[in-house]
Amino acid sequence: MSDASSRQHMLDRLEDLNRRALEGGGTDRIAKHKARGRLTARERIDALLDPGTFEELDRLKTHRCTDFGMEQQKIPGDGVVTGHGKIHGRQVFVFAQDFTVFGGSLSGAFAEKICKIMDLAMKVGAPVIGLNDSGGARIQEGVVSLAGYADIFLRNTLASGVVPQISAILGPCAGGAVYSPAITDFTVMVEKSSYMFITGPDVIKAVTHESVTQEELGGAMAHASKSGVNHFIVPDEPACLELLRELLTYLPQNRSEDPPFVPTDDPPNRADAELDTLVPDNPNRPYDMKDVIRRLVDDGVFLEVQPHYAMNMVIGFARLGGRSVGIVANQPAVLAGCLDIGASRKAARFVRFCDCFNIPLVTLVDVPGFLPGTEQEWNGIILHGAKLLYAFAEATVPKLTVITRKAYGGAYDVMASKHIRADLNFAWPTAEIAVMGSDGAVNIIYRGEIAQADDPAARRAERTAEYRETFANPFRAAELGYVDEVIHPRETRLKLIRGLDMLQDKVDTNPPKKHGNIPL
Repeated sequence: MSDASSRQHMLDRLEDLNRRALEGGGTDRIAKHKARGRLTARERIDALLDPGTFEELDRLKTHRCTDFGMEQQKIPGDGVVTGHGKIHGRQVFVFAQDFTVFGGSLSGAFAEKICKIMDLAMKVGAPVIGLNDSGGARIQEGVVSLAGYADIFLRNTLASGVVPQISAILGPCAGGAVYSPAITDFTVMVEKSSYMFITGPDVIKAVTHESVTQEELGGAMAHASKSGVNHFIVPDEPACLELLRELLTYLPQNRSEDPPFVPTDDPPNRADAELDTLVPDNPNRPYDMKDVIRRLVDDGVFLEVQPHYAMNMVIGFARLGGRSVGIVANQPAVLAGCLDIGASRKAARFVRFCDCFNIPLVTLVDVPGFLPGTEQEWNGIILHGAKLLYAFAEATVPKLTVITRKAYGGAYDVMASKHIRADLNFAWPTAEIAVMGSDGAVNIIYRGEIAQADDPAARRAERTAEYRETFANPFRAAELGYVDEVIHPRETRLKLIRGLDMLQDKVDTNPPKKHGNIPL
């Protein structure tokens, strides 16, 4: 064979391998996949990344299994597409599992491809996005597949707090496959299309005799509202991929960078008079804290995280004066804004994420305390509440707190109080900072006096008014320096933006240690 013909042979071979890789599992399997309303792995990547920026790695890699006739079934790429590209002009690494190739099952080679881009992401300092659509471990490879999962889990763990990691669940995600998304920072699921569970409905039926559907067990809403595993729920895949692009605009590339600054035409000194009357005169009447948030942030844009889980706590991303901030807020419209197990866990993890990636924290406080009850106590409200306390106390990013109404008892301490290193603490004139509400305090302090009074109701009312005048306001805390300033609600946006400006070069550290022992 001449040099020219040899060269052409190699080029033809390369073209054939590339064609086979791009075809994935073949036209029939792709057609079945798309009939379920799902995009292919490569279509997902194209929709996620800036046009023309994707650079694929390991396109021709295949498995090495020779059991069960697998040596006769080799498809270039082996069921996962990996590489790097850009989102809004910023570097990201991505892998997309291809369900049309062996059901997206993970082999040793499959895992090696994912590990390679994760290693590169750590070296470069760029986010990792996983588009998950897999039937789990490739049974034909046995322990090799299990080892591959563990290799990925290790990298998820080492990358945690170093580069952002985001998982999109775009199909089934079962067994060991669920642990990688669980370690990552955020998970997005698609309604009626995404599933996550350790064991499926059939196994549960056989072992526990429970009858449950895939949707009930591990669907998007189940994990969004019940388990808290899912952070975002979207109606379809294009919405999912667009959400991933939006989410990254609030995040830095890595732990050493600040989030991107996004200029806004929304004036920093914009005063919203509606805030002055938004908190009801009746301290027991609810209002929607999300109304407060949207009136404060740039252009009213708030990307809420976990909106369906522990709804007595609101968390999410916004911008103030162009700077990305993490919002943590009690929601008085749900359970009066009490802290419970779910709310504490939800907020604690979010606070720690923001602290990992240099995102300032803005905390809006209206909390009457921790939710009472045997269920809460027996399931560890003490332990879970301590997680939130630990997270706020540990955080070294700029921390700004606004008390809009109630800040009672230990919950006052936990919600980014001055005593756990919040930098700026503001209070509205409607703030009530005390050990407990006026009625409860009077019933304890003046129990004997009220019982012996000629008119107990009148005496109780008198003492309640006295206590409220003394403690159910922000001025005593301001006298002690626990609140830096009592402000008009309409000034809150300006105060927060100026505070962020002042704190932009803040440096704070924790004592040297390997790591703390957060109460898990």
